[in-house]
Amino acid sequence: MPVNNAFLLQPDELTSLLVVMLYDLQDRKFEARKIFDEEEPVEEVQEIGHYLYSRRTKAAAALARCRIKYDALSIEHFVPETIWKQEQRVSALPFYVWINTFKISLEDVIRDLETKGLTKVESVSDFDHYTYAMDQHCHDVLVFPSSLKEELLNLDLFADCKLLLQDKSRSLAVHSAQALLNAGDDIIVAHTGSYLTIAHMSVLTNHGMSTIFVCGVKSSAKEEELRNIFSHMGCENIRLLHEDFTELEPTDRRLQKAKVILLLPQCSGLGVGNPMEFILSEHRDAGLLRDLFQGFVSEDKLGILAERQLNELIHALKFNKVQAIVYCTCSVYPQENELVVKKALESGVEGDKEQPYRLIPPVFSTCSNSEASTEIFFKMEPSEISSGCFVAVLEREKYSSKKVPAKDILAYAAEKGLLDSISEEKPKEEKKQKVKRRKRNVTGTDRKPKAAEPLHHQTGAHVKAEVPVSKAVSDTQQKHVPRTKAVSDTEKHVCRTKPVSKAQQKHVGRAKAVSDTQQKHVPRTKAVSNIQQKNVCRTKAVSKTQQKHVPRTKAVSDI
Repeated sequence: MPVNNAFLLQPDELTSLLVVMLYDLQDRKFEARKIFDEEEPVEEVQEIGHYLYSRRTKAAAALARCRIKYDALSIEHFVPETIWKQEQRVSALPFYVWINTFKISLEDVIRDLETKGLTKVESVSDFDHYTYAMDQHCHDVLVFPSSLKEELLNLDLFADCKLLLQDKSRSLAVHSAQALLNAGDDIIVAHTGSYLTIAHMSVLTNHGMSTIFVCGVKSSAKEEELRNIFSHMGCENIRLLHEDFTELEPTDRRLQKAKVILLLPQCSGLGVGNPMEFILSEHRDAGLLRDLFQGFVSEDKLGILAERQLNELIHALKFNKVQAIVYCTCSVYPQENELVVKKALESGVEGDKEQPYRLIPPVFSTCSNSEASTEIFFKMEPSEISSGCFVAVLEREKYSSKKVPAKDILAYAAEKGLLDSISEEKPKEEKKQKVKRRKRNVTGTDRKPKAAEPLHHQTGAHVKAEVPVSKAVSDTQQKHVPRTKAVSDTEKHVCRTKPVSKAQQKHVGRAKAVSDTQQKHVPRTKAVSNIQQKNVCRTKAVSKTQQKHVPRTKAVSDI
């Protein structure tokens, strides 16, 4: 299909390519482009190139007329003022690189830079031409003046993937996530984004034996490409998943050790220094380039982005085993930042109701406790020294001593070997419970007036004394022997306390009730009588114990 017809049918797909090639043509003074032997020809690129070159005279004349009309010195002056000013700011921004410690140590990097004439300074404000500084938030990130960018990118340190150029916002997100991990914890990276972010996470977590699960690697070709890149960089603890993050089940067995989710959703990207470079490197929506050309994002587009971000964050809240979520954007709009986080927390969708999420300040490796921010959200506004970004950390509340589930207590006790001692003491507790039941059987037949309480306690004491005697009785008889003996002992006690005082007369009603109960057990008592006769000797031994109650009875009679 001819290019002009293809462009009319598919303008969105070819606009970007056409604009880039037109700019390249005028930059070459409308001369033909040289094709090298090692280049792999692309049919669409070749076709558009021939089409533009055949109309090079008309294109050059049109450009000249526009420059005269708008008094523009070059084609760059046709760019809107907002973009032009942003480009100026970007050209002066320091650039950030992180150290791949799989390949080189910080000490070796510093030594190498010193041999090339670079001097370390305390901060960006102290920059001269051949200087650099350590980043104030991330211990493995170096900052260089913008004037050194082209020169440094040609060094072997960059060619061998020992130093890697990336926007600082991504390093902040990675360090925030790493600070939340314990040894052996896995992490879920919800978006493929830039392979540099995944590699940086791999470098930071390698010593803790963690696995990084990366979502959304759809094609086998993309998977193979990423595997080769990570292998070249020395990253071996990365596992690629074909499913998008929102397609993953929170109960997925592969993710049961995952304790942190790193969520880097697609955003407007207006906070970064070079939005165009950011969108291309992060494989973001190319449609945002039109909004960036205007200098703002339309409300409709912003609403679509915010809704997608909210859905992803709510899905992250459903993972029961996950203990923390790091949410990071490069947006300057609250609709994509604070409002998304607050709406997600207010949604009430949480995997574990016993441990709800709460916001905590992000923690960075180089900040001491005294320097750590107390702000719930970490925000950097776009400035002359850095891009803008937003970081929020959602962490599950820890169990308090009052809220620890019983199953967790038992699991901890079993792990410490404490359940053995509990099981040994259990039979003793069961014996005590049986004795208590017998007490209730003796005294709980009828409810008595309060004046009878001393007799009630005394009867209980006799029950305790007679428990060993009844061991020879069968299981059925054993239930009634203590009760019968307790009654007989009570009768003996009443006979000895003649004359009866007025206070004791109040017990007559109880004695009658006891005798009625005793009559009900006459048949069973006869069956037991032979056993009782054998225990006469033992009963005599008990009589001495009963004599101890005589003084108490006299005291009652005196009353």
